[in-house]
Amino acid sequence: MVKHYSNFNIQKKYKGSIILIGNFDGLHQGHQKLFKLAQSYKKKYNLKIGVINFDPMPKMFFNKKLKNFRLSNVQQKIKLLSKFKVDFVITKKFDKKFSKTKALNFISEILNKKLNSKFVFVSNNFRFGNNREGNVNLLIKNEKNYNYKVIKPKPFIKDKKIVSSSLIRHLLENGYLEKANKLLNRNWTIEGIVQKGRQVGKKIGFPTCNIDIHDYVLAQPGVYAVKVLRKNNIKYLRGIANLGFRPTFNQKKILLEVHLFNFSGNLYNKLLSVEFLKFIRKEKKFKNINQLKTQIKNDLKIARNTR
Repeated sequence: MVKHYSNFNIQKKYKGSIILIGNFDGLHQGHQKLFKLAQSYKKKYNLKIGVINFDPMPKMFFNKKLKNFRLSNVQQKIKLLSKFKVDFVITKKFDKKFSKTKALNFISEILNKKLNSKFVFVSNNFRFGNNREGNVNLLIKNEKNYNYKVIKPKPFIKDKKIVSSSLIRHLLENGYLEKANKLLNRNWTIEGIVQKGRQVGKKIGFPTCNIDIHDYVLAQPGVYAVKVLRKNNIKYLRGIANLGFRPTFNQKKILLEVHLFNFSGNLYNKLLSVEFLKFIRKEKKFKNINQLKTQIKNDLKIARNTR
């Protein structure tokens, strides 16, 4: 199990490790390649692997209008990192005070004094410190002073495009779910607590679990084939989901509504992981409930046949 810290005061056994710094949002194929490289260093030098990431992501902290942005939440990230032989994760709260840290102080006080880092893995465009004053060149310049080595792997390119979290967000926002899933090497997943809704689905014969998507990226609003895991349960439930604003009912708030096949039971206040398998259609406003019900029946046929 990965040891999780909220600050840089780590146990002695984790000091002198390989450190990877970044958001690692979605942990896509590019990140996965990076972690495989880190694993080879772990084996060669008999060191542990640690990850530094930030919450909220710095981009979201500095741009308060960026409400729906992340591909994965902190808990999902830690679960995914455990698959890549990571020994510990530091999720540092990114706030005003931390954002004022001088770049050289980050190197001397955190990377060196607190962590005693031996290898530091960063992307070519990595920036850090107050006003983003620090970059990869500054890290390299200080290697000998603080006895670490910077590793900056080449970007992972697929179909002539650099695989990045930004690219995957773009794909999701434009309805290219299957392409996004391929770059993630898994199904894109939203985790959330089931809330009590307006019971509209139940009234028209399609009861749903309502989930607030919080700050997840808003994928193309519409209907999706999904499969769902309940907490501490290994059996998947198949279903269909509507992600969006529910224009037929004149709603303004973004909501994920999931209808589960062959399931009856109370899921209020339960944590669900909703995996998106297939984009079926865009969200649309229907003239009346009967039109909506007819469309839902057609959508259900597609979702049931999705594997």
